[in-house]
Amino acid sequence: MSFPFTRMRRLRRTEGLRRLARETRVLPQNLVMPYFVVEGKKMREPIASMPGQERLSVDLLAREAKKISALGIPAILLFGVTENKSAEAAEACNPRGIVQRAVAAVKKAAPDLVVICDLCCCEYTDSGHCGILDPDGQDVDNDPTLELLGRIAVTYAAAGADIVAPSDMMDGRVAAIRDALDVEGFNQTAIMSYAAKYASAFYGPFREAAGSSHFHGTRKTYQMDPPNAREALREVALDVEEGADLIMVKPALPYLDIIKTVAENFPLPLAAYNVSGEYAMVKLAAAQGLVDERSITREILTAIRRAGADLIITYHAREAVAKGWLQD
Repeated sequence: MSFPFTRMRRLRRTEGLRRLARETRVLPQNLVMPYFVVEGKKMREPIASMPGQERLSVDLLAREAKKISALGIPAILLFGVTENKSAEAAEACNPRGIVQRAVAAVKKAAPDLVVICDLCCCEYTDSGHCGILDPDGQDVDNDPTLELLGRIAVTYAAAGADIVAPSDMMDGRVAAIRDALDVEGFNQTAIMSYAAKYASAFYGPFREAAGSSHFHGTRKTYQMDPPNAREALREVALDVEEGADLIMVKPALPYLDIIKTVAENFPLPLAAYNVSGEYAMVKLAAAQGLVDERSITREILTAIRRAGADLIITYHAREAVAKGWLQD
């Protein structure tokens, strides 16, 4: 039937009708809140490039975890920030390292909160790269890095992490991490793979927040080339074959097509990372009065869900839920 019999505007007349016909909703349980953890006590360091975000010491993170759990947000993602850097990222394997202590404190404070540990070396290497460099110091040496990632994963699992999330983009890392975890008896620790992680210009604020902005050279030899879509399917397929329990696309907004394609092709829980650059643009534009922060945040999160993401890792999570931005 065509106009005048078909009138698409009938279900748009009122907020009630629009709500009734709404196809996609973002709920607190769809969100994951990231945190940066630092040494010390009662430490709260504002992150200049990410307004509203802070680096927290372990004691304050534990308090924050209780609040996050009370809001109905089911999970947090942890990044360690340390001055103790070395060529082989030895501090990342320290059973009493910053992330390991943070995991234990959060699980004690909020036992039901799912704790995800980002699994990478960039915060711990003196090069700022995501793994051990090859002998000439020009690129990350893939295979020695796999063994290191496995050792780090075991320390996170021993501390109580529910999920480890390798973000390094080394070939074969999921299988190596799965093997390392299983050998040590952590066969119930899940792996959320940064399966399609692009060499994006949207990571700048994160690198300042995590203390990994000092690297030389390029990460383009291991992170994906932004123009490539079919390659993302190959990357995801390999990680699934190696044993990933959840998969991720990063960043989110410039890669909604990738999120959609991955969601249509792989029956695993799919996360999308609404990254620091995407967050910062919203915050800075809102501060200038150029956009309505509530409306634009809600629209962004809805678009990511509509594309097919089951989980959204976003720095907006705490504020969006606490202020009721997700409510109809």
